[in-house]
Amino acid sequence: VLSPGSCWGNSVERKIYIPLNKTAPCVRLLNATHQIGCQSSISGDTGVIHVVEKEEDLSWVLADGPHPPYMILLDGNLFNRRVMLQLKGTSRVSGLAVAIAKPSPPQGFSPGLKCPNDGFGVYSKDYGPQFAHCNKTVWNPVGSGLSYEDFDFPIFLLEDANETQVIKQCYQDHNVPRDGSGPEYPLCAMQLFSHMHAVTSTVTCMRRSYLQSTFSINPEVMCDPLLDYNVWSTLQPINSSGKVDPEKEVIIVATRIDSHSFFWNIAPGAESAVSSFVTHLAAAEALHKVSDVHLLQRNIMFTFFQGETFDYIGSSRMVYDMEKDKFPLRLDNIHSFVELNQVALRNDSVLWMHTDPVSRMNESVEVQVRNLLDILSNSSVGANVTLQEAGYSQPLPPSSFQRFLRARHIPGVVLTDHRSAFQNRYYQSMYDTPENIRMQYPEGLSPEETLEYVTDTAKSLAEVATVVARALYQLAGGANNTSAIQADPKTVSRMLYGFLIKMNNSWFQSIIKPDIKGILGDVPQHYVAVSSPVNTTYLVQYVLANLTGTVVNLTKEECLNPEKIPSSEKEMYEYAWVQGSLDPNSTSRVPYCVRSTVHLSKALSPAFELRQWGSTEYSTWTESRWKEIRARIFLVASKELEIITLVVGIAILIFSLLATYFINAKADVLFSIPQDPGAVAY
Repeated sequence: VLSPGSCWGNSVERKIYIPLNKTAPCVRLLNATHQIGCQSSISGDTGVIHVVEKEEDLSWVLADGPHPPYMILLDGNLFNRRVMLQLKGTSRVSGLAVAIAKPSPPQGFSPGLKCPNDGFGVYSKDYGPQFAHCNKTVWNPVGSGLSYEDFDFPIFLLEDANETQVIKQCYQDHNVPRDGSGPEYPLCAMQLFSHMHAVTSTVTCMRRSYLQSTFSINPEVMCDPLLDYNVWSTLQPINSSGKVDPEKEVIIVATRIDSHSFFWNIAPGAESAVSSFVTHLAAAEALHKVSDVHLLQRNIMFTFFQGETFDYIGSSRMVYDMEKDKFPLRLDNIHSFVELNQVALRNDSVLWMHTDPVSRMNESVEVQVRNLLDILSNSSVGANVTLQEAGYSQPLPPSSFQRFLRARHIPGVVLTDHRSAFQNRYYQSMYDTPENIRMQYPEGLSPEETLEYVTDTAKSLAEVATVVARALYQLAGGANNTSAIQADPKTVSRMLYGFLIKMNNSWFQSIIKPDIKGILGDVPQHYVAVSSPVNTTYLVQYVLANLTGTVVNLTKEECLNPEKIPSSEKEMYEYAWVQGSLDPNSTSRVPYCVRSTVHLSKALSPAFELRQWGSTEYSTWTESRWKEIRARIFLVASKELEIITLVVGIAILIFSLLATYFINAKADVLFSIPQDPGAVAY
């Protein structure tokens, strides 16, 4: 009985509502002092749809329209701070659906801050106060800070152009004003659900969650810390569970692997993250191919930090672990630091070398920094990359290196494609896509051909990786000629395709474990999130293992349990049983075992380990929990018709009750069985 009823109910719902399935919400994030983002009411917010394609259309929503509140379908080119603050200040708006602008806004669009991670880097009133708060250089001049505003109505991104067109058609059919007067009912409306559980700040939501988990049988967690894992490996294997010898020097090469935008889990990060970590991976591969790396005087550690967008979560945690002896390396082991930042948008092939002017006032640091800069410059000779110094008076751009400098004066350099302000006009936005770093493919290529096609961007990044690899080799004490050290443009092409266009490709499928093949979604995103490891972390881990590891002749059982093999050196290596490529003669794969020095370490802010939720030293970012995220459109009747329908319904109900009462009262008369006249009684 229940099943047909539920099917009928679903059928009725499908006739009333059109669900919008390809959307991305703006969600609530919190730190020690603020809440940012968006949310709907607990039952969702509803409004009559109005399409806004130019600023003049806003007057209907803000003043003239007779049917508030309105749910706005906003053209992506109008999604800016000026327009959003107008909408934020009125009760006539119940929500927003944003259509992606195509092509990307030519003037640029960055909802991030003008001074990213301000207050959590090295510069402060006690250290280089003249550089604090971007006083010297505004790194992200197009940054509107929109991602850091708090909106009390839901905002969704429409990812599918077809769904956007369905909404526009519904608007055209029902909601377009006629001759300056309001349209007639029924009207096309939209309902957005994105109610958030957390409020006020991380301090408040973590305290409430802690109290719930302490005293409640069924605790309800309000928010979760942003967390994941850092990925790291070394050129020469080290004991990951022990401690590196205090005299052993290690060069750290670092980059970030996360990005962000206004909308949840929409973080393509082509220039802000992918260009740098792909270059980093290519440099690591080039170095591992060198025959005498095991003889180098200094070790090299390749480090990929997660959560750097949110006040340096990954790097601050690694520094904390080093200080507390919870990591194989100590800060004293660090010889120098090389960081790859945004590197894809170079002008005239120039790569800028940024250093810290404050620590360089120390004579010994200055000598080491000078040596580092000279080696980098010499390594670019003969390559299509020109390295130039950004200037002694120029501070460091936002970078993981700043968190290490807070703990110790370490000689280091940050490599970028910009001398001062970012070249990237779409920093931390949904438009930081492959097109932003000029990735172009010929038309008509199959997915496999696209994966293998070497783009100009790949060639350019491979040149940067070559220069970095050669410089690292010399810095580590390598004495041989470096001309043979060469990054592979084909490998870079594959990585760019996998991390920016399609994760679910044949190469990525072949290098991951069978039990995590579900991580290979279609469109890559690089948001740090609250469940870990995220797809990006897994893939960086396995790509790095594939490029720098060794295929070993072990069975599946031996690979999964290397501690049972006496010669496995489990403390020095990680083993992974990966899917392998498809057998050309069948549909099955040929799996194999990879041995590498790739490890994961926590990227959870120390503030949560220490329960210092109001910390100003460490990142305190959390993400609110929610029950449901969905969007739908439907036709809404006039208030008069709704009232009439309600009144008629109540009247019918009362009539039905009265009829039932009288029928029941006269049941003996109405339903008595007449006596058979021919019946004879004995």
